[in-house]
Amino acid sequence: MALEITDANFEEVVLKSDKPVLVDFWAAWCGPCRMVGPIVDEISNEYDGKAVVGKVDVDANQEFAAKYGVRNIPTVLVFKNGEVVDKQVGVAPKNVYTSKIDAAM
Repeated sequence: MALEITDANFEEVVLKSDKPVLVDFWAAWCGPCRMVGPIVDEISNEYDGKAVVGKVDVDANQEFAAKYGVRNIPTVLVFKNGEVVDKQVGVAPKNVYTSKIDAAM
């Protein structure tokens, strides 16, 4: 399962990570988000120990969604050394997300 990332732990989990981080910005009411969720969970299992994979519920945690200009969901950001290095807005196949993580390694 992907980590639950909140405004409270975002800096520690994402920005200070020494591994690439994939963050899925989503909401419970968002249909396309429900399509991306299982893909993100699969990636989380496959990249365990190699990358951090988590989800931010934008309804409950708005600070970092606003900071990174997340206007549409699902939006997936890939971070490396605390910086955004890639972005995917909308639903995409699993290989699109994994290739973005691989590129950040």
